[in-house]
Amino acid sequence: MNQGWRLTENAPLRHRNTFGVEARAPWLVEITDAAALPEVLELPQLEGTAPLILGSGSNLLFAGDAPGVVLTLDLQSIDLLEEHDDLVVVRVEAGVQWHPLVLWTLRQGLMGFENLALIPGTTGAAPIQNIGAYGVEVGELVQCVEAFDRHHNVLVRLDHAACEFAYRDSVFKREIDRYVVLAVEFALPRQRALTLDYAGIGEELAAMDVHAPTFRDVAAAVERIRRRKLPAPAMIGNAGSFFKNPIVALRVVEALRREHPQLPVFRGDGDDTRKLSAGWMIDACGWKGFREGDAGVAASHALVLVNHGHASGAQLLALARRIANSVEDRFGVTIEPEPRIVGAVW
Repeated sequence: MNQGWRLTENAPLRHRNTFGVEARAPWLVEITDAAALPEVLELPQLEGTAPLILGSGSNLLFAGDAPGVVLTLDLQSIDLLEEHDDLVVVRVEAGVQWHPLVLWTLRQGLMGFENLALIPGTTGAAPIQNIGAYGVEVGELVQCVEAFDRHHNVLVRLDHAACEFAYRDSVFKREIDRYVVLAVEFALPRQRALTLDYAGIGEELAAMDVHAPTFRDVAAAVERIRRRKLPAPAMIGNAGSFFKNPIVALRVVEALRREHPQLPVFRGDGDDTRKLSAGWMIDACGWKGFREGDAGVAASHALVLVNHGHASGAQLLALARRIANSVEDRFGVTIEPEPRIVGAVW
């Protein structure tokens, strides 16, 4: 163990990815002190390559072994930076698990994360993917991101605009080998309008006999929905929703709706685009509950690929490609994976 970091050769990764697939890294570097990062990035094992930054492994699929160094950030502090009458600025280090952070904000009386409850993963991964659920994206609440810029070997602070957030996207995802996210600053309001008109939240609150919901009620409703629909990775290997909801032109939706009037449609990234339900289309193609060997699709949610025990990443990737091809054949719509694929190209 060096000062603030540890190096392991030929490290197993099965327990570091929520799919639970077998994979290995030629080198694994575990960092416990952010100040050690510049030293680590000078290691000879990293020369000429970019490390794979691994959080809890909940948003990737190892379709093969890691091609180079895997780096983890065990950075765990949460600090209140500013307190105002209307909002609080919270700095959260990259290694903090996301759902415990959501619960912490609820206890502090802070709003914003209630629709994002029970999403697996770490805080450092949240802005990269711009995680979102039930009508809310984390980018809405990010004030700035602290990162190490490998291109210039310097610590940087990217404000909200510089993060370039979009649907399941950000500058960190588009330049995946450039930035190492170390901490995120969130501006969390004490009061804001609740987002209730998405994916059954209102119905769930009614089932809970809650008619004047608070943000804590919304978080509880989201947890109930997710626990019912999404299998827990501790019980069966998965990475949550495997496919992104495609965004298409309004004219495409109008044509699809004539043939498929029940297809769920949501607002896209502008007045002339709409977001389609990938889960609905996959279900319509008959994939929900499908199993081939140990690779399959969850019986409770067509968006979720599952590992029933000993599926390889390559087998899960092959299944995902078959699903995407069937959706394109039937609906003429291209769907893309949400998790990062390591060891293969989509």
